[in-house]
Amino acid sequence: MLSNASEAAIARPNTPENEPVLDYAPGSEERASLKSALADTARDRIAIPLRIGGRAVETGRMAQAVMPHNHRHVLADAHLAGVAETEAAITAALDAAHDWARTSWTDRASVFLKAADLLSGPWRNRLNAATMLGQSKTAHQAEIDSAAELIDFLRWNVSFARHIYEEQPVSPDGVWNRVDYRPIEGFIFAVTPFNFTAIAANLPSAPALMGNTVVWKPSPTAMLSGHLVMELFREAGLPDGVINMINGDAEQIADVVLPNEHLAGVHFTGSTQVFNAISTAVNNRVGGYRTYPRIVGETGGKNFVLAHQSANLEALATAIIRGGFEYQGQKCSAASRIFVPQDLWPTLRERLCDEIATIRVGDVVDFSHFMGAVIDEKAWSRHAAAINAAQASNTEEILTGGGTDNGCGFFVDPTLIETTDPASPLLRDELFGPIVTVFAYPDDRMDDTLDIIDRGSAFGLTGAVFAQDRKAITAVSDRLRNTAGNFYINDKPTGAVVGQQPFGGARASGTNDKAGSMWNLMRWTSPRTLKETFVPATDYRYPFMSQA
Repeated sequence: MLSNASEAAIARPNTPENEPVLDYAPGSEERASLKSALADTARDRIAIPLRIGGRAVETGRMAQAVMPHNHRHVLADAHLAGVAETEAAITAALDAAHDWARTSWTDRASVFLKAADLLSGPWRNRLNAATMLGQSKTAHQAEIDSAAELIDFLRWNVSFARHIYEEQPVSPDGVWNRVDYRPIEGFIFAVTPFNFTAIAANLPSAPALMGNTVVWKPSPTAMLSGHLVMELFREAGLPDGVINMINGDAEQIADVVLPNEHLAGVHFTGSTQVFNAISTAVNNRVGGYRTYPRIVGETGGKNFVLAHQSANLEALATAIIRGGFEYQGQKCSAASRIFVPQDLWPTLRERLCDEIATIRVGDVVDFSHFMGAVIDEKAWSRHAAAINAAQASNTEEILTGGGTDNGCGFFVDPTLIETTDPASPLLRDELFGPIVTVFAYPDDRMDDTLDIIDRGSAFGLTGAVFAQDRKAITAVSDRLRNTAGNFYINDKPTGAVVGQQPFGGARASGTNDKAGSMWNLMRWTSPRTLKETFVPATDYRYPFMSQA
């Protein structure tokens, strides 16, 4: 697959369209197919090896992948990497780098376009079922993630890459200038989260598309879907060693990877604290690497919804419920802090409480459930502690929800809290769960409320304004310009679509390198400028030196 004369052709893959989202309505073929895949996935307890240099590696050091909504049910047993396996994964990535970097971009793109078509077809329900059971996503949440969004990443990234490669400098007469978009020298370390299978697949595959080789560490609570993503790439023709998947202890793996002199970049999605630790470790070693590592991270969020007095209350209530409670609030973009004028609040409060009371929570195999379980016991304990603190507070009131149960699964009821304290930790700290806090601001204090939103949290990921008054929309958008990398007008602050809303935030929310855009792919290339002069000068003297 090395570059050859076929590269003389300018390949133009089809301009992608976003993958349709199937609705799994009763009686539909896709519903029956997904139900069958769920039964197969629940029945077949599998072993998950490491994948190093194309080889399936079994270590005998094991961890279990369980259903969060039924944590006694084991879906898979995963082999874990130690120091030796992590070093082997780095070596495999470096060994594969020479040939992969010299593989034509069209051949690299073909692998991921084929993966997209496989996922759109025979792999769709297989990966959706693994995501539903392993990460407790409903059918709809899995479909928009492990099917539609991942397919979009794979197809749109190829289109973005083509646009990058076509960006070339001007050339005057007698000179040909061009840019060679090289991969970065070394290997990329991809560290991926549990909450989106699409993100977990995009973080290693985006650098790989640009010619880099990767060591990939999936989340310990998404090992089943991670394994299937790796097998999908292999079926699509990904050469051995281009992406090396290792499950294992995060700190132990990082202690091997981050000091390695060949580390060329880190592609990360996860908590702000972990990203800070990775960044510090890399920065402390600057000068010890062959190149300055690229550090790309999307981290936490404390995302706001601001209602103006002119807001449509029905649309606002729907956005709060969907934005706050879909996938149990376990989205970095989830609506978490809500600011509403006091004169609108009584009506909105009644509507929210009535609607939230209808939300069904339970096993995601039951398609009538709107929510599943939170991901693990650690998350469940964090949410239970926050609810207990609110119950004991003089400034917070639980309006609805507040129930927790970890007997069978890690369940937390959708919980709506009102606070009278604008400095409440519930308006400041990320919880990453189904807990939404409302602050009703005085009708004449909107400017002060904008200050609370801007300064009340360290994050800057997503936010939304609801208003019919155009002047209010413009004023809020301008005043809160730096509070959100993705800002929504009369819509929930979740659900960015690849090719439509490039995603990412700044402040404590990451480096804002915009997944789902060419800006992210640009981080995984190291351009080389070439100048070719057709008829070089043969005399060092310039005309101004003449005495005549």
